[in-house]
Amino acid sequence: MAKMLPSDAEPKRLTKRRRESSLWWMYLPSVLLVFLFIIYPFFDGIRISLTNWNGFSQIYDYVGLEQYKRMFADPDTWLVVKNTLLYGIGSAILQNIIGLGYALLLNQTLKIRSLTRTIIYLPVIISPIVMGYIWYFFFAYQGGALNDIISWLGMEPVNALGNPDLNPFIIVFVNTFQFVGVAMIIYLAGLQSISKDYYEAANIDGASSWSKFKNITLPLLMPAITINIVINIIGGLKLFDVIVSLTNGGPGNASQSMSTFMYSLYFARQDAGYAATQGVLMAVIILVLSMAALIYFKRKEVEA
Repeated sequence: MAKMLPSDAEPKRLTKRRRESSLWWMYLPSVLLVFLFIIYPFFDGIRISLTNWNGFSQIYDYVGLEQYKRMFADPDTWLVVKNTLLYGIGSAILQNIIGLGYALLLNQTLKIRSLTRTIIYLPVIISPIVMGYIWYFFFAYQGGALNDIISWLGMEPVNALGNPDLNPFIIVFVNTFQFVGVAMIIYLAGLQSISKDYYEAANIDGASSWSKFKNITLPLLMPAITINIVINIIGGLKLFDVIVSLTNGGPGNASQSMSTFMYSLYFARQDAGYAATQGVLMAVIILVLSMAALIYFKRKEVEA
């Protein structure tokens, strides 16, 4: 009886398995870094949130959900959550509207397009805490440039950074000013990837500028909008540096974000367990909002 020879499919299958196995080994360093610096600290933070640890002592007790009960009963929690949502959503809206406007302008044929793009993007490369101090000396009550101008005009100086109804919006403005260049660059790349054939066909049909923007530019720019919205929301919800340099969370807790509030709880009040509880809440808010934005805008994307 003749011996059956193995088919060519088996060696190919083995080669494919070896290739996939080698690729998994290449992923391993990245997976370990993610586990070490993201996954492990997150779950360790959940563990700490179940304790009354002060952040320094080696002795602490597990108190179950007491810190979570305390958090939801704390009026400061809802104040900093409100501020955090303002910083995240407010910055995202402004950065995308202004960034898209800049991108549409710079997508035209302008002699100084490269220079203008550089000037708009320049604040991005400055450290956020430095940017905060730059604007602090503009808005400061004593010796601030704004009050110098107001006094020169014969009006009473304003304590903008000391006004709890105003300073959160100043923080949104400064954050928007610094990072609008990122949104502009992403939108500019998206605009330049849209084929001009669509616009030529629309011109033949006599479409207006608004009609072309609404029916061509906006739908085909949706992937860039998705990226920008998610990045801006996450960045705004984690805002820390600018707040510290502008108001340090004051007056009181009026301009605290969840990041600065956690910092204050841990280092100033030595209440690490409660700080970890606030951190868990912030992680949940960021996850829910960013995933909701991602899913919503992904559904709006169309094939070019």
